[in-house]
Amino acid sequence: MRSLTRPGSQAEQAGRLVLASLVVVMLPALPFGNYLIYPFVILTTWFHEMGHGLTALAMGQSFDRLMIFASGSGVAESRLAADATATTFAAIAAGGPLAPCIAGALLILASAHPRLWRPALWLVAGTIIASVVIWVRSPVGYAVLPLVAALLALVAWRAQPGLVRFTLQFLGVLAAMSMLRDFHYLFTEEAMIEGQTVLSDTGQIAAVLGLPHWFWATAILLVSALIVGGALKYALAEHRLRPPAKPPANVLQFRRD
Repeated sequence: MRSLTRPGSQAEQAGRLVLASLVVVMLPALPFGNYLIYPFVILTTWFHEMGHGLTALAMGQSFDRLMIFASGSGVAESRLAADATATTFAAIAAGGPLAPCIAGALLILASAHPRLWRPALWLVAGTIIASVVIWVRSPVGYAVLPLVAALLALVAWRAQPGLVRFTLQFLGVLAAMSMLRDFHYLFTEEAMIEGQTVLSDTGQIAAVLGLPHWFWATAILLVSALIVGGALKYALAEHRLRPPAKPPANVLQFRRD
């Protein structure tokens, strides 16, 4: 039976992204699915906490250590200067929930360009290992993150192109959809992390900038949706997926610049 979609077409690309989404959603419901998805749950926490830490560095502050716990929660510890502004505090707090969507969008964009498939996976694997050496300071982080990095490196090195692309799409969708997993956390002013009650990310933003925490949660969700939506629109653009039409061999073309 002939395929209903052309290789490389918009329909094929959309189908692959839908398949990646179904795997992300359905995997926990399968036998042992929670164990299979667990390393990638830790990975989304890593994206989140690295977002806090790297934003702190971008704002001229320090990033001391990253802790990831068995529950899937985590903490990025930074030292801020005494004269750090409210905007700095708010940016660092927002960097966490925005980071997975930004990372997911970049991975989805990379999946649209075959020449980027393997380099993108190598980059993710290398960044994970570098973060473990420099910032990660927890047993779960030491145990899980290097295994995820090794798996991604193995796929980048030895896997067939189709599996490399699917891995990128799976990671991109997983990171992008983590905002749904964190939906309750975003709309909570305080959270319990390892037995301690702390302000949530949106609670911290509200504390320094004013306005209710749910306002900032809504703003973060909207920005995340725009980022991911833009990446999907680009990745699925028909004019980019469709190869340019070639003129017949006996037709002369004249171009005026």
